Amino acid sequence: MSIKHKDQRIGIFIDTQNLYHSAKNLYGGARVNFNAVMKDAVAGRQLIRALAYMVTTEAGDERAFIDALGKIGIEVKSKELQIFVDGSKKADWDVGLAVDAIKSAPKLDTVIIGSGDGDFVPLVQYLKENMGVQVEIIAFGKSSSAKLREATDDFLDLCENPRKYLITTGNGGGKRAREPLAGKSVEQPEKNVKVEPQK
Repeated sequence: MSIKHKDQRIGIFIDTQNLYHSAKNLYGGARVNFNAVMKDAVAGRQLIRALAYMVTTEAGDERAFIDALGKIGIEVKSKELQIFVDGSKKADWDVGLAVDAIKSAPKLDTVIIGSGDGDFVPLVQYLKENMGVQVEIIAFGKSSSAKLREATDDFLDLCENPRKYLITTGNGGGKRAREPLAGKSVEQPEKNVKVEPQK
């Protein structure tokens, strides 16, 4: 269980691809309402820095999204999608996020990771045991690693309030998501983008 108070210094590190694909797969194309996520993540504490890690495409369609994140105080780190000769793609920021979290930890009381990816378990353990910081996770519980949930001090499950944390796309325009779309097939995430089932 985490302790939260107004003098606590926090840093937020968001695995954008993980949250994006979890929302898309679980809620039929809904988008994450990062404004609501940030408000509940900060929870009245002192936000020192918020970083979102994302992969861009050649088309550059992400500009509006990057600008929107900037308006709510999230700094974006991006790199281009790698496409290999055999056609496979790589979209991964795990190491970059981990390095930034470790480098920032001495200036923080709490590190918040926006991802349900089980690959972050060693990072959570290192931050808690070696850096002495509290670690919280924000993710979609239905697609999060159970080991990650066990390792963290606090887990904010975005599935518990989809109306608050999601914005639907398509015919619904800007409406908030209500619940997972029952009976619809769930689209698989792009290659090499990890969205783990709960174990």
